[in-house]
Amino acid sequence: MPVALELGIPMIPMRKQGKLPYTCISQEYKLEYGTAKIEMHTDALERGWKVVVHDDLLATGGTADAAAKLVKQAGAEVCAFSFLVELEFLKGREVLKNASPDIYSLIKY
Repeated sequence: MPVALELGIPMIPMRKQGKLPYTCISQEYKLEYGTAKIEMHTDALERGWKVVVHDDLLATGGTADAAAKLVKQAGAEVCAFSFLVELEFLKGREVLKNASPDIYSLIKY
């Protein structure tokens, strides 16, 4: 949120299923022990917007990949991913390369 405020751009929340208070679209993704869904408001993005998907952790890439699919479903484009921490040994970056080759992490383990 602070980055979006500083840049004067919208921050679009994507949350686990059932956490957002409006009509949503959802995307299922795989977990080590099953599946989960993330959601985004149906009116959150406009067609043609360029979006950076940001999350705290890049592990297997499932959540960020699901977020990218929601962005595309809404008619927008993922131009980059950014993360605070990346667990390189889980190779999540490989999962995301098809959505955008621009992937940034502040800390890598």
